Amino acid sequence: MDNQNKEPVLKRTIMRDEVYHTLRNWIITGKLKPETKLKDKELSETLGISRTPIREALLRLEDDGLVITKANRWTLVAPIEVKEAENLYSIVWTLEKLAMQQALPHMDAAVIQELKQLNEDLLQTMKDGDKMAILEADNAFHHRIILLADNVELHKLLVSLKVKIQRMEIRYFSENDALNRSYNEHSDIIHALEQQDDGAALAALEANWKYSLERLQNM
Repeated sequence: MDNQNKEPVLKRTIMRDEVYHTLRNWIITGKLKPETKLKDKELSETLGISRTPIREALLRLEDDGLVITKANRWTLVAPIEVKEAENLYSIVWTLEKLAMQQALPHMDAAVIQELKQLNEDLLQTMKDGDKMAILEADNAFHHRIILLADNVELHKLLVSLKVKIQRMEIRYFSENDALNRSYNEHSDIIHALEQQDDGAALAALEANWKYSLERLQNM
């Protein structure tokens, strides 16, 4: 097959993904604030591209729960609601505890050392002050545990749920004491794993998420 026939399709796919990730990051970081109206014409002018990949990206963002639309009337960034946060966080910590339970038999010294390094990486990003990098470093710590469970369906569920709560987490990571608390809570998880205290490790994981939710409720 002629490779030249593939090139336009490939470029279109790359552009569509880039637009999606750009808009998603703008929503997560607050550059596009909750309830901001989104107009494909304005976004296409800002990004210097046609409206088609903008519209495709907005549809994906709607599936993610980051954008809401009313047919032929408006599209806007979904509001952040405390009730939604309460629902999502309780599901996430329940599923993450399940992931940890399934990961525990594989939690050897090498993995624990990886978790320590990931937590130190989090500490370093805190010093740098890049909120998106902080969020990614925090996610990396939790993601390592989830991957260790070797449960594809559980992994898919958590990835999907965490897309919805990332912009809530950005708000949480705006406070220095919250950042330090997250690092310390990760350390509690690691310490419990080193002591082979499964119950304490699961409780520390749940506490990490519950404290994040508590901070959001009090903002």
